[in-house]
Amino acid sequence: MPVDTRADSETVRARFDATVLVHLDGVFRLALWLTGNRAEAEDVVQETFSQALQSFHRFEPGTNARAWLFAIMRNVRSNRQRAFRRAPPLSDLSEQLDRIPAAEQTPQNVTEPELLDALGELPTGFQEVVLLCDVEELSYKEIARVLDIPMGTVMSRLHRARRLLRRALAPYAAQRGIGRPDVDADADEKPPRILS
Repeated sequence: MPVDTRADSETVRARFDATVLVHLDGVFRLALWLTGNRAEAEDVVQETFSQALQSFHRFEPGTNARAWLFAIMRNVRSNRQRAFRRAPPLSDLSEQLDRIPAAEQTPQNVTEPELLDALGELPTGFQEVVLLCDVEELSYKEIARVLDIPMGTVMSRLHRARRLLRRALAPYAAQRGIGRPDVDADADEKPPRILS
């Protein structure tokens, strides 16, 4: 009895579309933020979904498909960055201008320029954790899997990133009457009391 591989592939494609393809917007937003270039983000996302389709047989149903995609995207982006570093330097001005961050590199629902600037000043590892946790709402465990780091590192980076963001945004918050004016934004903790 012949096996109907066409029907099987259509079933797999339908499951892929229902499980994975629905996360296209979120993956693109994160890729756009991390690459800072729309064309590069589109390439990263296309390669991410191509690899996801090829390895969909390894996806565990019931797990977080978005986290799985973010992990694939992170690997794709890392591989592309390594290849870029090995490539000869850009000499054409138009190519260099294409690498300037696009105006649309805004994570979901984040629109304040001051917040975007502060987020953009964070080291990449901190940006990734903040975006995955606070924008994409992944759990610490899922973030650890996506970034391939221990969960304790996720929590530490998130704590440090939020502290850096609080410091950077303190003047902005004060202008809008947010926060407590009696608290020094640069203080990580209260100074130790000296007993005499």
